[in-house]
Amino acid sequence: MPTSIDRRRFLAALPALAFAPRAAAQSPAAPFRVDGLSQITLTVSDVARSLDFYQGLFGMPVQARQGSTVLLRIGNGPRFLALRPAAAGEKPSISALGFGVRDFSIDRAVQALTSHGFTAAPADARKPGPKQVLIRTRRADEGGSPDGSTRDLFAADPSGVVFQLHDVSYCGGSGALGNVCGMPEPSPKKGLMALRDTSHFTIAATDPTTVQMYLDLFGFKPMVYQAQTPAWQVGRGVHFLMFIGGGGPTRGGGPPRGGGPAAVPPGGGRGRGRGAGGPARTAGIDHACVAIDNFDPAVVTKLLVSYGLKQQEGQSRAPLVTYISLRMPDRGGAEGGTPELYFTDPDGLAIQIQDVKYCGGGGFLGDVCPPLA
Repeated sequence: MPTSIDRRRFLAALPALAFAPRAAAQSPAAPFRVDGLSQITLTVSDVARSLDFYQGLFGMPVQARQGSTVLLRIGNGPRFLALRPAAAGEKPSISALGFGVRDFSIDRAVQALTSHGFTAAPADARKPGPKQVLIRTRRADEGGSPDGSTRDLFAADPSGVVFQLHDVSYCGGSGALGNVCGMPEPSPKKGLMALRDTSHFTIAATDPTTVQMYLDLFGFKPMVYQAQTPAWQVGRGVHFLMFIGGGGPTRGGGPPRGGGPAAVPPGGGRGRGRGAGGPARTAGIDHACVAIDNFDPAVVTKLLVSYGLKQQEGQSRAPLVTYISLRMPDRGGAEGGTPELYFTDPDGLAIQIQDVKYCGGGGFLGDVCPPLA
């Protein structure tokens, strides 16, 4: 899809910010006030097939279109699930996450990222590399404003995981904030269950500075611990990020341990740690989680099986399967295990479904988390 990189404006900010002080980790002075996880972007092999799959499952209307990318509304919006076509030779993936930022300004965001060591992505880049920023101008053919006032900001963390920053009102449409969207296009299918919200991402990080970058930029604090591993609260609700590998603070300051709301499946799946003779971990988003009301794992499993997914006892990343992992008390789960439910889509991308109150904590719904200090 055509892109336009606002490189001149980015580079102009560099000299004045060369000596800007670095924000302290978890400091109230963190430059971005994040309101939650705003989007899940899937790069898929066949947009029409994935659109049919997700609308048939969740009945999601089309909130916006950006050229060949389709944005499906989550809940009442403006949060969304984006289906983006893979380029030639590109593998399907959960390719980006998004943060809604209060009082967002793209120029102030560039300045803040620059002061934290980010540089401009090359002019011909399709996406930013580690600690790079890419500004893309969307015009009318990509759902933006004809005058070029719609600019989207993408950045990548030190491990290369891409995230978008935008205003909390962003819907993927036109206008300076990307918040002008028409009436959603109704889904042709009712869906088997309704999504209420996003929930969390589990990120496989390979660079040891990755977690600290998020703390510096966003001031995240631990919402709960699963063994030694924190779930970092995003915004004021129950959204969070979990990291498998990549360093960063843990309970007691010890070395980080793998895991998260869904540890990578034993014996298979992307993002595995390096075991005895095993492959090195690949950086990326291991899985995303969405939330529904009145989560019942038996009911959800039955619905997924009725939709044609295969229920299995073991965990894998084969396409169109569903399984439940029990998080036990040693990882903060309930006695007998907190059920955490997953399915894979036609490309084998893993999505978790939990209750809208899920915070990665204890109890049957995973909704028991201590109050933040």
